[in-house]
Amino acid sequence: MGDELVLVTGGTGFVGITCIIRLLRDGTRVRTTVRDLARADEVRELVRRGGADPGGVEVVAADLLDDAGWSDAVAGATAVLHVASPFPVRQPKDADELIVPAREGVLRVLAAARDAGVRRVVQTSSFAAIGYGRPNPGRPYTEEDWTDPEGPGVTPYVQSKTLAERAAWEFVDREGGGLELATVNPVGIFGPALGTDLSTSLELLRQLLDGVYPVVPNGSVGAVDVRDVADLHVLAMRHPDAAGERFLAVSGDAITYLELARLLRAGLGDRAKRVPTRVIPDWIVRAGAPFSRELRQMSHELGRRGDASHAKATRLLGWTPRPREDAVLASARSLVELGLIRD
Repeated sequence: MGDELVLVTGGTGFVGITCIIRLLRDGTRVRTTVRDLARADEVRELVRRGGADPGGVEVVAADLLDDAGWSDAVAGATAVLHVASPFPVRQPKDADELIVPAREGVLRVLAAARDAGVRRVVQTSSFAAIGYGRPNPGRPYTEEDWTDPEGPGVTPYVQSKTLAERAAWEFVDREGGGLELATVNPVGIFGPALGTDLSTSLELLRQLLDGVYPVVPNGSVGAVDVRDVADLHVLAMRHPDAAGERFLAVSGDAITYLELARLLRAGLGDRAKRVPTRVIPDWIVRAGAPFSRELRQMSHELGRRGDASHAKATRLLGWTPRPREDAVLASARSLVELGLIRD
């Protein structure tokens, strides 16, 4: 395994840094991309906090919107974990702010990987590319399902992940040469934070723990631990049967926001005393939807369940995730330890 070199794009992100740590613990050499080399020391510090040797990671500069740097980034790599993609806390007014870098970025990485003779690329897609814009199928979502990017309530982020994954499969099919592709499609990603630059899911928990909102919406969120997501990326990279496949990363059924709030209260005691335990009535959300983008998006999710199945990843790759409750509480405790929850 010492001769294996894996490129991980987006080394400062929540999933990216966890994949790096996972690979380093295997003894795998890692190269990672950042947009600005000024963040190289940040990557190494996060690796150190995660319990791995930062000396095993090489940091290079490459931007999803620029050809510069990608041929050097993939040189000598046997596989690529393409994790980098924009995920905003607030949805932009112009969907292209997310769609263009997501779609152009994955095509740029795939072309560079093909030209460098990389064996396999694992793309971090999302449940966003599976479970939106269509009526609920009345069963847990599977990898056979695809989001309709023009469907009702579909946000720019959901569009970006769907169109980027579609573009990736089309590229490999038409002009990929011998390049193999697999995708990992996580639901909401929780688990222990290593730094203060929070992902969207962890920012949601921080706001709940800080009492930013007095109520929670009548909706639900899927949950999976970031460490299990990293494990699934590595399995999808190495397993011979993973080529050409999508894999949902999910742990159990979706958890309602009220269940999430009660879990935080039970697991963190006084640290969670500001977490709201009342649900905002649906009629208030609908009444405010014409005047607020946040409420308008929330109105499409009222009462909706996004249950999904990890049966395929378990059957083909032997992947077994932690319980969703463990993932959420690991996130919350890490936020407290990092001093991100006000006293």
